[in-house]
Amino acid sequence: MQTEFMMHPSIDPVIFSIGPLALRWYGLMYLLGLAFAYFWGKRQTQMPHYAHQGWTEKRFSDLLFWSFMGVILGGRIGYVLFYQFDYFISNPLYLFDMSSGGMSFHGGLLGVVTVLAIFAWRTQLRFLQIGDFVAPLVPMGLGFGRIGNFINGELWGRTTDVPWAMIFPAAGADPRHPSQLYQAALEGLLLFVILALFSRKPRPMGAISGLFLIGYGAARFFIEYFREPDAHLGLLYFGWSMGQWLSAPMIVLGVVMMVWAYRVHQAPQGGKA
Repeated sequence: MQTEFMMHPSIDPVIFSIGPLALRWYGLMYLLGLAFAYFWGKRQTQMPHYAHQGWTEKRFSDLLFWSFMGVILGGRIGYVLFYQFDYFISNPLYLFDMSSGGMSFHGGLLGVVTVLAIFAWRTQLRFLQIGDFVAPLVPMGLGFGRIGNFINGELWGRTTDVPWAMIFPAAGADPRHPSQLYQAALEGLLLFVILALFSRKPRPMGAISGLFLIGYGAARFFIEYFREPDAHLGLLYFGWSMGQWLSAPMIVLGVVMMVWAYRVHQAPQGGKA
């Protein structure tokens, strides 16, 4: 007997529009991620070990604004360079064509790292202290973003016959993994819970940042086996996707950071740099 698979609901990406202005689901997910980051970051400033480092609500609010700018700019530049480089070379203005979509987490991460480095220089806080504060704020934003991908019916998974497979009309008639939801669960909710629990107590400087890199890198690397590779790139060396090639160094760097943190900074971090 042929299995009946679920159909993607084909939700209109635009929630509502007023004249030329439109609120899209993906934009709303970014706003929800930003709102949650503000909520949790404000809560962290009230934790003794963070307050002892000099974190205040004002300092955090400034960092959040510039980090959001880093996500947007870095995410766009990263997507163009990592996934559409050949097209960018032939059409450089594509970089500014935001209407066509396209954001890269790895590019957004580099954008945020740049912002953190500048913020550390201006505030005299240590770079890794800032990274440890920011790391728990990131996963839920990633999770909301993946839900936005699901609503838009994009970045679908590979073909499968599992009972929960879904048919995405834009991808053809074959049932596929709803890999966007896998990513929302692992890179978003699960990683947030792990980091939130780990950061409740003082940790050696760099340990929380390292755990984030390991957690995200491992989750993304695993889920890429269920996600359809970018059509114009396909699978690369060793049968890995571009997402896996970008995630593997994150895992290695995260392990190095955690080993370094617990060997060099055995005592929990505290106080200003």
